[in-house]
Amino acid sequence: MGLKNNTEKFDTIGDNHIGTSTETPMRSDAFKLSSDEKIDIIKDDVQHIMETLGLDLSDDSLKGTPNRVAKMFVNEIFGGLDPTKKPKASTFDNKYQYGEMLVEKNITLYSTCEHHFLPIVGRAHVAYISNGTVVGLSKMNRIVDHFSKRPQVQERLTIQIVEELQKVLNTKDVACVIDAKHLCVNSRGIRDIESSTVTSEFGGKFKEKDTKREFLDYIQLETKF
Repeated sequence: MGLKNNTEKFDTIGDNHIGTSTETPMRSDAFKLSSDEKIDIIKDDVQHIMETLGLDLSDDSLKGTPNRVAKMFVNEIFGGLDPTKKPKASTFDNKYQYGEMLVEKNITLYSTCEHHFLPIVGRAHVAYISNGTVVGLSKMNRIVDHFSKRPQVQERLTIQIVEELQKVLNTKDVACVIDAKHLCVNSRGIRDIESSTVTSEFGGKFKEKDTKREFLDYIQLETKF
């Protein structure tokens, strides 16, 4: 009875897309195996799943799928689990004394829902106010990309992006808004193809009403070229 209740509890958490921690849940031995060793193990697991589904892996179209999926998991869509791949975000003195907020908007975001392993696709908008140091614009995109490449819930992803930039810039004055579609909602379950999810995290001065409003107004601006 207890096992059944736990299963129902875990299904409810996943079906309602509820996160359980702000840190990505990782085992203490997460990096005991090399990437190549992980690929070999995952390849066998994917093959087992496909065979269980009744697929014929002798077919030329399917023969290489287990290896492709395994390499994709380890090297690409879950590459952000590897701390050695975290982008090095060098900071520089704010010599031109720019004192207003800097906003990097419409950052393309691809992640994976940790409850169903289906894609999350959307845009991130990130801003900070310098306290004497600045970071290269592309590094903001790379930080978003790094933390996106994990099994995620959107709330955690938003917090992780803000906390990383706060560490890099040594300031609390960082904000992030994410607007994304979850294919676990759009393509299964309720199958609502129009809905998207918006999350936000505001630190320091961005908690103030006027500063928050300014940031939200900036990300509404239409970009024309």
